Amino acid sequence: MTGMNAKGLIAQIALGEDSTRQFKAEVKNADSLASEMAAFANTNGGTIFIGVADDASTPGLSGQDVARINQLISNAASQLVRSPLAVQTENVALANGRIVIVLNVPKGIDKPYFDKNGVIWLKAGADKRRVNSKEELRRLFQFTNQFHADELPTKAGIDKLDKLRFRDFLRDVHKKEYPGSPDELTRLLQNMNLATDDGRLNLAGVLLFAEQPEWIVPQFVVKAIRYPGHRIHVTDYLDTEDFSGPLPKLFEGALAFVMRNLHKVQAGRGVNAPGTPEIPEAVFEELLVNALVHRDYLVSAPIRLFVFDNRIEIISPGHLPNNLTVEKIRAGNSNIRNPILVSYVAKGLLPYHGLGSGIKRALEKWPAIDFADDHDGCLFTATVYRKPVEELDLVNMEPEVSLKSSSKTDAASGKRRESVGKASGKILEACRENSSITIPILADFLGITERSVQRNIQNLQRDGLLRRVGGRKEGHWEVIE
Repeated sequence: MTGMNAKGLIAQIALGEDSTRQFKAEVKNADSLASEMAAFANTNGGTIFIGVADDASTPGLSGQDVARINQLISNAASQLVRSPLAVQTENVALANGRIVIVLNVPKGIDKPYFDKNGVIWLKAGADKRRVNSKEELRRLFQFTNQFHADELPTKAGIDKLDKLRFRDFLRDVHKKEYPGSPDELTRLLQNMNLATDDGRLNLAGVLLFAEQPEWIVPQFVVKAIRYPGHRIHVTDYLDTEDFSGPLPKLFEGALAFVMRNLHKVQAGRGVNAPGTPEIPEAVFEELLVNALVHRDYLVSAPIRLFVFDNRIEIISPGHLPNNLTVEKIRAGNSNIRNPILVSYVAKGLLPYHGLGSGIKRALEKWPAIDFADDHDGCLFTATVYRKPVEELDLVNMEPEVSLKSSSKTDAASGKRRESVGKASGKILEACRENSSITIPILADFLGITERSVQRNIQNLQRDGLLRRVGGRKEGHWEVIE
């Protein structure tokens, strides 16, 4: 804001109030001004225009007002905000001889900032609000690296530990034997930053080594769905599974789900070779590890994995922390949100190759990846784009079975297909006889690949002849006559 003239001032005022700009026609209360400055400092910084009314008119200030308010600003910033703030002011002259004070409050480097009553304020649009919840306070401390979500205490005692998993980790990584008594085990877990001072597992201990983490933190799972086509359907999907367990098990299950729903291509191999995935497996290794290790565990939500015909989406709770942007992570920058998890993953629990390198490595292997950082929705999405199937040299692909149409009009049902391809007809017949039949069984029955079955099912669903009711495990097929 330095060097602002009247024209630049008017341009800023024309933008209106938001989370970075605030208008005040006059300032008489130093306590109130201190709380406004604390709110800006606790968020992303901003500018207070003093001498500008709420309706964006500019009554301005007299020279006497300017001297008084500048002194008030100095007192508020240095004495009424804890820790003291280093703010900047600039006096801008208006055409009528009046003055507007432009007060610039930087983003704080010593968060959280309190007013004199010990209240923490945050900006909420053009207004400010108190920090009222423990979760919000934890998030504020997390942003300042004074607190991390993986340190959170849980209600799980050390009896919830997966003894075999933890024993193998101690033996393979630390060359230690499993402790012989509960007291020794508790002390060891505390020394390893996996348990709290009162002897309970923290969140990192649960996510890494609990026997069934989903019983303790049921929200931290992976939910995966394979949809036909390019969009989310309410009832139609080809494959779905929820993955739970320790982080290594979540990773293995989610990765297997993606790989079984990808095409296999020849990639220069012989016609009898099994083929390779259309997108390298290492791409999803990097992105899934990133999602599991760097997600925001203060957000009580699962990671979601959506597979469409043209893309795969990995949606993680929590937007990028601190000053990270999509451009920065593409360049290899990173920020440790969960340092305990990172330290253990780096010891071999997941295929981890170093802080900040995962996104770059995924892009090197498959450049067609987009990232979306949604601050309002508190989500981070990695979208991996697939090539059109007609551009792929697929393995063991039968010619696409088309649905031949000779339509007839029916008052109740409208247009329907009169005849279908051989494979599609057999799929409909099998689904009539056994509504719970699975895609692998259909593939064996028809003597074709599971992918061919999926393609024919997509065509049948598209033409309104077949639909899926319910989930993969408990759902069933419904043939529409």
